Amino acid sequence: MPDTLQHINGTPVLVCAADGEPVHGERDATDLIGEAFHHDASWIAIPADRFEDDFFRLHTRVAGEIVQKFANYRLRVAIVGDISRHTAASSALRDFVRESNRGTQLWFVSDTEALRDRLGPAPANG
Repeated sequence: MPDTLQHINGTPVLVCAADGEPVHGERDATDLIGEAFHHDASWIAIPADRFEDDFFRLHTRVAGEIVQKFANYRLRVAIVGDISRHTAASSALRDFVRESNRGTQLWFVSDTEALRDRLGPAPANG
């Protein structure tokens, strides 16, 4: 299944396929950024399962490098899926997720419906 552009409540979101290539680091992030720009997306929704465990181990700095790459290109990111096994193992990750979800650059959401809710109501017609 390919990545697809979806307009979620009027916001163009590149929704990445669950069966896509793993996101290992900055190079993979750059590839996703290029695809998002190709589709004129302002958000990219990446399934949590596409990230290796090192992303969720903050001391590896993988998450920081990937998130910074997206921020440099002013592309917002939603990590979509259950990451509870990772947050259960790390209070630092729990804090990172909580702080990220307070902002506008990076969100951790349970599913695309939760992303839809976070993006707000659809614009009114007319």
